[in-house]
Amino acid sequence: MDVSIEINGAMTIVRVVGSLDGISAPDLQAVFEQQVREARVRLIADLTGVEYTSSAGLRALLGAMKDARTHGGDLRLAAPRPDVRKVLEMSGFASILKIFDDVSAAAASYTA
Repeated sequence: MDVSIEINGAMTIVRVVGSLDGISAPDLQAVFEQQVREARVRLIADLTGVEYTSSAGLRALLGAMKDARTHGGDLRLAAPRPDVRKVLEMSGFASILKIFDDVSAAAASYTA
């Protein structure tokens, strides 16, 4: 898994490429925790490059959302691939996490 960070005004875009599984999920969780520690709590996870997520990946995303919300922000998911979106929907996470078709729509949701 590769992760890159882009700061865009008050929003932080976390671009994830690869698989989210039991091995990579703790690394992603650490990235989100670091952003929140630095008071970057308007988070967008760009999932365009995520091919697969396990329950560990889902837990990392849920933890990031809870952490951001505790500090007055939120986590928005952008552009999950159909297989990843299906996992989010089947697990019930689609009703908890806000999912958008692309990063622009996720970013616009913060200003709405």
